[in-house]
Amino acid sequence: MKWMKGMGLLLISNILIMITLSLTVPIVINVILPMFGVDVRGSVDLTTLVWAGMFGFGGAFISLAFSKQMARAMLDCQQITQPRSQAEHLIYGSVQEIAQRLHIKMPEVWVYNSPDPNAFATGPSKNNSMVAVSTGLLQNLREDEVKAVLAHEMGHVYNGDMFATTILAGLMNTFVYYIAMWVRRFFAERDQAALGFGLSILVQIIVSILASIVISWFSRRREFGADAFAAKVYGKDSMIAALRAIDRWVNRAQFQYATQDALATMKISGRSGGFMSLFSTHPPIEARIAALEEL
Repeated sequence: MKWMKGMGLLLISNILIMITLSLTVPIVINVILPMFGVDVRGSVDLTTLVWAGMFGFGGAFISLAFSKQMARAMLDCQQITQPRSQAEHLIYGSVQEIAQRLHIKMPEVWVYNSPDPNAFATGPSKNNSMVAVSTGLLQNLREDEVKAVLAHEMGHVYNGDMFATTILAGLMNTFVYYIAMWVRRFFAERDQAALGFGLSILVQIIVSILASIVISWFSRRREFGADAFAAKVYGKDSMIAALRAIDRWVNRAQFQYATQDALATMKISGRSGGFMSLFSTHPPIEARIAALEEL
């Protein structure tokens, strides 16, 4: 099956990354760093690093490989294969047109029941992806605005944003696991295993929070790129109009998008402010509109 092929390629990539780490890390530790007066020999356990990498990258890649299946399982959705209504023709035709322009395989097209106007794209690669739109998007946006949103999601697909985010998440997870495992080993060697276990959990929580800030920042940058892609395809005015329409709906419904939303990284809209904006996967709509107007 094609999804198994995609998963296999991702797992092979994961293995190659770990092999590369196992070859380069000893050189960095034993040769390069001492040349600059930094000696961490004996402090860095390569075996621990490899295990941390396997957990960090392995979990991230497995999540990516099954991202389409997980998204469908979490939503009340139906796939469009033979468009019947005008709305289905609009969605399917727009995705098909953009895919043909980009010379990539047509993504799966889905519609899910939700009152909020939103859309997302996910999948292991640009030739193995899905694009889904909410019923609220179709009900609250004009045709040109819906097409702009679809172009935004196709921008994520073509730019490989899901894969790039997975690589970053795997790297961040590796650091989280390694630091936590190092703390546990450090105290275990001093016959303080219980203390080390408790501290490792605390450290893992703190470092995970810091890592999520980095991942969220990266996600926000990718949103600007997807907006710019939509502007190239259908013009910036349509994308700006779509964002304003979404913002009007959010204000009217007084709907706050929670950072804990399981599909937050997939959605086109988002609202945040203050300290919590560091954990937002999407920039404020006004910032996105300003960026589009400068194009």
